[in-house]
Amino acid sequence: MAFSKKMEVKILDVDASMQGTLSFKDPVNLRINGKFEGNLETKGNLTVSPTAQVYADMIGDNIIIGGKVKGKIIARERLTLLPTAVVEGDIYPVRLNITEGALFEGRCSMLHDFLNADELAKYLEVDLNSIMDWANAGKVPGHKEGNEWRFERKAIDSWVASGKIGK
Repeated sequence: MAFSKKMEVKILDVDASMQGTLSFKDPVNLRINGKFEGNLETKGNLTVSPTAQVYADMIGDNIIIGGKVKGKIIARERLTLLPTAVVEGDIYPVRLNITEGALFEGRCSMLHDFLNADELAKYLEVDLNSIMDWANAGKVPGHKEGNEWRFERKAIDSWVASGKIGK
């Protein structure tokens, strides 16, 4: 009988009221149950439970919202709004699932597999001139199609994760 070793995923429940920045470089299952203000950046799953109130900008792979959220949300894989979700702010998901009953007020821009220079500037929150300088100097992974630069989102995510941004 063969046993497969499962990769251990860290689970973190936040029940308290917190302010600040939570950032995780390794995959976690983070669930916010209380009140949180600030910035959240995770790899793995981020869940905002129905009892939670979050006033934060969030970046994560798979984000599931059941509570109140006010802020910008970037979901690198999927954003799910449950029937109890109340979201106010701009969202940038690759895939989006809004369950009947969820409330959403804001703008939605889907993250495509390829970004142009303008979209990349917004995605990385840097000015367009920096993107163009990096692209023309070969510092950012991308290619030209005619006069337009195209950047693959997965390559950009790897480039940012490697710490090469701005170098």
